[in-house]
Amino acid sequence: MEVFDFVMIGSGPGGYVGAIRAAQLGLKTAVIEKDKTFGGTCLNVGCIPSKALLQSSELFHEASHDFVNHGIKLDKVTLDLPTMMARKDKVVKDLTGGVEFLFKKNKITSFKGYGKILTANTIEITAADGTKTVIEAKNIIIATGSVPVELPFLIFDEKKIVSSTGALALDYVPKELLVVGGGVIGLEMTSVWARLGSKVTVIEYADKICPLIDQDCMNVLVRSMKKLGVEFITSAKVTGSRSVGGRVELDFENMVDGGKKSSLQGDVVLVSAGRKPFTEGLGLETVGVQLDERGRVKTNGHFQTNVPNIFAIGDVIVGPMLAHKAEDEGVAVAEMIGTGHGHVNYATVPSVIYTHPEVSCVGLTEAQAKEQGIETATGKFFFAANGRAKASGNTEGFVKIVTDKRTDRIIGGHIVGASSSELLGEIIVAMEFGGSSEDLARSFHSHPTLSEVIREAALNVDKRARQG
Repeated sequence: MEVFDFVMIGSGPGGYVGAIRAAQLGLKTAVIEKDKTFGGTCLNVGCIPSKALLQSSELFHEASHDFVNHGIKLDKVTLDLPTMMARKDKVVKDLTGGVEFLFKKNKITSFKGYGKILTANTIEITAADGTKTVIEAKNIIIATGSVPVELPFLIFDEKKIVSSTGALALDYVPKELLVVGGGVIGLEMTSVWARLGSKVTVIEYADKICPLIDQDCMNVLVRSMKKLGVEFITSAKVTGSRSVGGRVELDFENMVDGGKKSSLQGDVVLVSAGRKPFTEGLGLETVGVQLDERGRVKTNGHFQTNVPNIFAIGDVIVGPMLAHKAEDEGVAVAEMIGTGHGHVNYATVPSVIYTHPEVSCVGLTEAQAKEQGIETATGKFFFAANGRAKASGNTEGFVKIVTDKRTDRIIGGHIVGASSSELLGEIIVAMEFGGSSEDLARSFHSHPTLSEVIREAALNVDKRARQG
């Protein structure tokens, strides 16, 4: 039986990044992956393919509607969906192959198969052909991620009723697409298919779209998506579905208007009602690893379960289900095991909705700060007053910086606009160093650039923006 110091079950962002760090620290490392390719949900059917389609759909929309404003006239813009999908698949293939290369480069042993924990130190791996291998592990890390939540009356067939996986692989543009759930995944897929020509209706249980995100930002995004023809129905509870003439009909109740019942038909229904931890068949009950009431693996502040040498990271534990959060946890647990030290600063974990415009946030909103008893000072600045934004035609949105009024320390950053996911990194670094709005306000920013909006927002905390 081969013995390893560090065995990661799952090769998503948390799994493969954590395994690489463990190998760098000199630990004999192995990774177990149940799917055909490495990279987990993110690389295969999540973050990466969705961003590829978002980029392609935005270019198609620009060519159809915006190029003429730049003096670029096209006789006719047509959609070649198979080529668009093939490009997406190639991006995924290149990146998953890259993970495999990194495993070999770092001398990480990889196993393809379903990992099941037999004892606190042994794991059984069942390959696709039924072959079983048992290995010994001094430390086991659960990084198996999450899966889409399936509703009992909307069972995935990935043709008419689809999860995010199916929504990334449709072979035609639905005339009408119904999206159940207005969270990040639902909005990103709405953005793709609305730009490619679908009439999209989003049905959301809450009374607001993404209520935990800065609502000034969300108002800009919702307004922009409505211009694409997207309809939003909030405070609505979906209660049932049926097939009607090859289409899907949804029943829902308006929870504000006395439970008024309505129905709506679409060619395809995307169910994006959240995700749940994937722990099925791991053998956790056999070794006594405890789960919480939501099926997440219970851990202490060091990612350790109640079984001392079994750890867990990423979507299977408490916290936002984000690839970059899992990555940092993977590195932290490797460093804890390898050196005795490891840390994740959850106050600076960013969240992004990769629509157009993008919504990117870090830290506290004004409302959240108020709930915590923090008196805030806020600086806001609009892209419409920025020279580079004007020149590029990306004037939608703004930057908002939230500070602790007493100390001027930055406690939150919220951006809605083009490339906001890239711009947010500057605010994250400032927060990581305990920076103030004054620090950002006194830092050079090349002119003309979009990043100047961050400097102007920082200046505006003290009401001294210069460009607007």
